[in-house]
Amino acid sequence: MPLDETFLSLLIALGLGLLVGLQKERSKSLLAGLKTFALVTVFGALAATLATALGAWIVVGGLIAVTALMVTGNYVLVKEGSTDPGQTTEVAVILMYLVGVLTVLGPREVAIVVGATTAVLLHLREELKSFVARLSDKDVRAFMQFVLISLVVLPVLPDRTYGPFQVLNPREIWLMVVLIVGINVAGYAALRLFGARAGTALAGVLGGIVSSTATTVGYARITKAAPERTHVAVIVVWIASGVVFVRILVEVSAVAPAFVGRVAGPIGVMLAIFLVLAFIVFRSGTRPGKTPLDPGNPSELKPALFFAAMYAAVLLAVSGAERYLGGAGLYGAAALSGLTDIDAITLSTSQLVEVGRIDPERGWRLILVASLSNLAFKLGMVAALGSRDMFRSLGRLVAVAAVGGAAVLLFWG
Repeated sequence: MPLDETFLSLLIALGLGLLVGLQKERSKSLLAGLKTFALVTVFGALAATLATALGAWIVVGGLIAVTALMVTGNYVLVKEGSTDPGQTTEVAVILMYLVGVLTVLGPREVAIVVGATTAVLLHLREELKSFVARLSDKDVRAFMQFVLISLVVLPVLPDRTYGPFQVLNPREIWLMVVLIVGINVAGYAALRLFGARAGTALAGVLGGIVSSTATTVGYARITKAAPERTHVAVIVVWIASGVVFVRILVEVSAVAPAFVGRVAGPIGVMLAIFLVLAFIVFRSGTRPGKTPLDPGNPSELKPALFFAAMYAAVLLAVSGAERYLGGAGLYGAAALSGLTDIDAITLSTSQLVEVGRIDPERGWRLILVASLSNLAFKLGMVAALGSRDMFRSLGRLVAVAAVGGAAVLLFWG
């Protein structure tokens, strides 16, 4: 390794060691502090540098030596009766030794990320403990089931196409499930963290991330029993419906990155329309709106299987309409599928655009038609479940958005 690269690796190791050591010094760790962490990380970098000439045994020997030092330090502290029963510091010291090794032998960027993440985790120790203490069995089950869906089921599915039109790939279908469930789990976590304290705007954002449909149903029912909350309900539902367009951009970016540039313009216009209308109806005197929705476990296997089936059905419907019915059939399929779920049509259309089955110009129009159809469906739910005032107020907003959407469909080049 060139001399300048060696010095750079040692400096990075020193900086990462000082960063982690600073946190342990502030927490008054008896086992290792600022100097110990810095020296151990530099020791790892030096061992890795020497390994290029002497062999990998010196890195292993260094690891054994660091571990022995931790055991000896713990023994002394136990004899003095001042030991901390936890193992966090010991693990952090060994980890930072390996980070030092990685600055020389591995991707340097990985070493920096691991070192910085270690410092953050150590700094947030009490906050993480408090967060875990607030988790219910339902919350833990939701996260564990997401791990099952994403890390256990996904890898074993076959990666090949089946069925008519050769568009049904089990692994790709389940990958879409992982994407949607992941977004919902992130929203669920934010809802559990902020939901009880969420003001009107934040309640709408969180509701849109978790489920804009569930948010609409929840607030519509509230206005039926408490008409005085109509104004808050309209704002929350409208913001949640606007977040749908952000979800669309995220989903398209994940599935068809080359397509997102074409989608961003018209979808961005629709998002701007929603934001402007939300700003207009928002009043400074609006009371905080505690979100009433209980979305349930966002990673339950049954809803995940249902979404997989829906995505596959939409994929087949769009492919069949494209082959046998032409443009009119495609827009009809988009409008029907968008009534109850916008994610499936967004992902299926993006997938077909990515493989060249649908033109990008037509692709974004299908997604926009589906989003307008979904908005009309939500207004229908408000008519059935909410107060008349909420239906009228939301109806005016939907009418403006529909006109804006029609203009985008007609004139966007």
